Amino acid sequence: MSAVLSFFGAPAVMLARTVRASLRDGVPWRESLAQLHELGGRSVWLVMSGMAFFGAVLVTIANSQATRFVGNVAVLGPAYFELLIRELGPVMSAMLTASRAGASHAAELSTMSVNEQVEALEMSAGDPYADLVAPRVVAGVLGVPLLSVLGTVAATLSAVAVAGYAFGVDGRAFMDPRYVDGWDLLAAGLKAVGCGLYIPLAAAVAGLKARGGAEAVGEATTAGVVAASLGCLLIDFTVSLAFQLLRL
Repeated sequence: MSAVLSFFGAPAVMLARTVRASLRDGVPWRESLAQLHELGGRSVWLVMSGMAFFGAVLVTIANSQATRFVGNVAVLGPAYFELLIRELGPVMSAMLTASRAGASHAAELSTMSVNEQVEALEMSAGDPYADLVAPRVVAGVLGVPLLSVLGTVAATLSAVAVAGYAFGVDGRAFMDPRYVDGWDLLAAGLKAVGCGLYIPLAAAVAGLKARGGAEAVGEATTAGVVAASLGCLLIDFTVSLAFQLLRL
């Protein structure tokens, strides 16, 4: 139990220290823009291509279920569109981002820790939380929601194309928003922002505590990706459960 609390609690402690340091020293916005490019710009094709394949798989599953139960895949389109908007779009996009940007953050920070660059920063009156972690957090909070929107669009378009060309039905049924309301968009937004906040924090926890040599860098990178991915799933479950309990 203590290991679980430490696993999910360490990013919360990291967030508190980062906020306190940022309020004291400010956020380096130029570095934040560079990190936004690193997280968003370099992840966009991975997210869009991955989500395009995901949309194709989703419509294939819908066609299988339609064949067995209702006979027309277009009938299931609006329900799958709501599922994609509210649940799968933000979380799958965030996990794809975690697999690349989370690994990049953890590897970079662990390399700095192993090479004692973090200690050198502290000796020169710098603060690793304000100078290293805060820009990555800002990039995550801004970048992951944008990537989630692009990923959801890519999944929708691929679902439409596969439905039309592979199964011979009107693919526009998978763009039917009749079941999508403001609460769905709010839930999707909370998940994307929550994952965008958690991914850099989990990577920073793994990276800044790395000690040793190249082996420690590898272990920190793996730990950062695992923690970020599990955190995204936990955020997805927490937000979904809260909305279910509130009947939203």
